[in-house]
Amino acid sequence: MPTPAGRLLTLLSLLQARRDWSGSDLAGRLEVSARTVRRDVDRLREMGYPVQTTKGPDGGYRLAPGSDLPPMLFDDDQAVAVAVALQTAAGSIGGIEEASLRALTTIRQVMPSRLRHRVDALQVTAVGSSAGPPPVDAQRLLAVGTACRDHEVLRFGYTAKDGVESVRRVEPHRLVSWGRRWYLVAWDLERDDWRTFRVDRLTPRVPTGPRFTPRELTDERVAELVRPPESASPWQVRGTVLMRAPASLVTQWVPPYQGSVTAVDEESCLVDVGSWSYPSLAGWLLLFEADFEVISPPELRSALDDTAARLARAVAASAEKPARP
Repeated sequence: MPTPAGRLLTLLSLLQARRDWSGSDLAGRLEVSARTVRRDVDRLREMGYPVQTTKGPDGGYRLAPGSDLPPMLFDDDQAVAVAVALQTAAGSIGGIEEASLRALTTIRQVMPSRLRHRVDALQVTAVGSSAGPPPVDAQRLLAVGTACRDHEVLRFGYTAKDGVESVRRVEPHRLVSWGRRWYLVAWDLERDDWRTFRVDRLTPRVPTGPRFTPRELTDERVAELVRPPESASPWQVRGTVLMRAPASLVTQWVPPYQGSVTAVDEESCLVDVGSWSYPSLAGWLLLFEADFEVISPPELRSALDDTAARLARAVAASAEKPARP
């Protein structure tokens, strides 16, 4: 039989995992009586956890938001996900770097060794450069996200890519992270059409405007609006291959800013990617431990021929040298 302290932790974990629980369900999961559940809930309340009682024939409980943030329980996958997310946020959102690292340190200190090893193997390093996207101010991101959530018209000053400044008035719908940049997808009230705005180039005006009824906007449409056109691609060359591997596997290694993956069947997919040159693109394709067929262009086939010849010469040269003792 679990100790009272262990039972409290199990009860807290159950309340965090699902919004509503009936008293009988909790009693069954904990293998105790309904009276014991009520006593344990009272103990959680004394410790600062805002457990609400819900109405119903059997009665129930719900963990509600509180005025303070109490300790939380994570399963293994949740703990690793939070740790990686904190590292990623520290590189793309300005103003929260120190808080993210402090939170990561706090979580890591209480992790069992098996989880610390997993987190330490997933160290994320944000490398900055003059050509890279600047971190987005956290308060600016919060202001835009709040307007999206509350469906309130947003006014902001905006600096376009060519430096032209304007004041825009939009119905904000989605806040999107794409290729380490943050974008606002909104309905432009002056142009009567969908527009995409870089969040690091806008300055929200207060107060926000009146509430609006959200327009229909699918995930596919959001991707179309955020994805840069072919003419704006930073890559000098592009190529398309038929990869003999599942799309679900290949997608993990093709970032959105580099290309796209389209499933053909369960065992193959079309990969359209960009690179600085055809030889570099050929070398990148060889990183996949899978067969592939070049669809286009002919220059990529020629680059692969040259790469194959160089590899053959390297193998021959290595075979001619005697093995070192």
